Amino acid sequence: MVSESVEKANCLDIGKFVVRRGSEEMDMEEDEEAPTHLNTTNGCGFLVVSTDKLSVQYTANALHGHDVGAVQSNCPAPIRRLMYYFEIYIRDAGQKGTISIGFTAERFKMRRQPGWEANSYGYHGDDGFLYHGQGKGDTFGPKFTTGDTVGGGINYASHELFFTKNGKLVGSVCENIKGPMFPTIGVHSPHEKVDVNFGQKPFVFDIEAYMFEERQKQQRAIEKISLPLNVSHWIVRSYLLHYGYHDTLSSFDAASRSTCPPISVGGEDNDTNGTESSYALDRRKVLRELIQSGDVDSAIDKIKEWYPLLLQEESSTLCFLLHCQKFIELVRVGNLEAAVTYGQAELARFLGVKRLEDLLQDCSALLAYVEPSKSSVGYLLEMAQREVVADAVNASVLALNPNLKDSRGCLHSVLEKLLRQLTAASLERRALDGGQGEVFDLHRVLH
Repeated sequence: MVSESVEKANCLDIGKFVVRRGSEEMDMEEDEEAPTHLNTTNGCGFLVVSTDKLSVQYTANALHGHDVGAVQSNCPAPIRRLMYYFEIYIRDAGQKGTISIGFTAERFKMRRQPGWEANSYGYHGDDGFLYHGQGKGDTFGPKFTTGDTVGGGINYASHELFFTKNGKLVGSVCENIKGPMFPTIGVHSPHEKVDVNFGQKPFVFDIEAYMFEERQKQQRAIEKISLPLNVSHWIVRSYLLHYGYHDTLSSFDAASRSTCPPISVGGEDNDTNGTESSYALDRRKVLRELIQSGDVDSAIDKIKEWYPLLLQEESSTLCFLLHCQKFIELVRVGNLEAAVTYGQAELARFLGVKRLEDLLQDCSALLAYVEPSKSSVGYLLEMAQREVVADAVNASVLALNPNLKDSRGCLHSVLEKLLRQLTAASLERRALDGGQGEVFDLHRVLH
């Protein structure tokens, strides 16, 4: 039984604890290109675009319905965000004020108003109608003319198009928006002149407040979802058990004993009684406290005394993390000579191991700075790095439990499993929506 437990511990993938520099600050996806000016390469002959490509004027006589001058932005609206928004300022409404603002597909006919063709949308100033894919519009909002600022946006969360006038929301309409969609302006009578703002200057409409309200709406919807009584108590308790926070757990139990009776959550894998997570709780508490205080030598001694087989393989990831932390602690107290000697003796054997090379390089780089805590590798001297090592030791000890059903469960508490499920579900939902919408960022959600 002991050998089986050791085998589980040795097979445990604790590579997730080998953190990399700046890993928590990396963007989940690369930045998207956003419109910056009007496209002058696919326009029509009825308009003139200014040299800065931020103004357009109608110059024809508008003899019939196909004499429209439409112009798109230089690239489509970005889709990996909560919303996209732009504005136009009506410098001159011309003879008829047949100015429109909206969104069109890539191959839109530039001699037609936004909203007159399939997969295009337009809010028109001469009648205040909203057009979608046909020449007949629907009553939508007020007309707009010279001196007005009008905006158009896409709310990817609610699948809505929305339009504004002079800083106030006109309205929104729910559409099954499928990109790429280009911000588009249409002009159709002599002397009409429009300026466009793609964000190079402040918007008249408070788009930040509008996005905040959308997030609040989402939060209110989440808060309406009811949970079984005492679920939060069970999640917190299982977290404290999993990570060996013995003293906090005792205080938590004492404080909640009279108000939160035990909860039964269905399923064997839920470990509702904490039997798996309570394994070696006292010893895991001691090891965590030693590592958190920087006393790596004592932690290694205790592991050798209690769980000698964990350190039997000197090239294991667990040994690497412990030796790295010892090296870091020597640098922390300024004992660089001892750090160099220790690194040569204990870390050299890990050279060439690809999965460990980033952390190894960062540890070595600590020696290059007079004030390493202020350097690009200063994150290694923070308490968070001690927690990483303590978590790796904790998971390795839990994997020794002879009654353990699944060794992978040692890597994550119930709370973390729920957060991983939340992340996976959010990414899947976004994928089903064609990749549109805000990229899920767990840190932003939590903070």
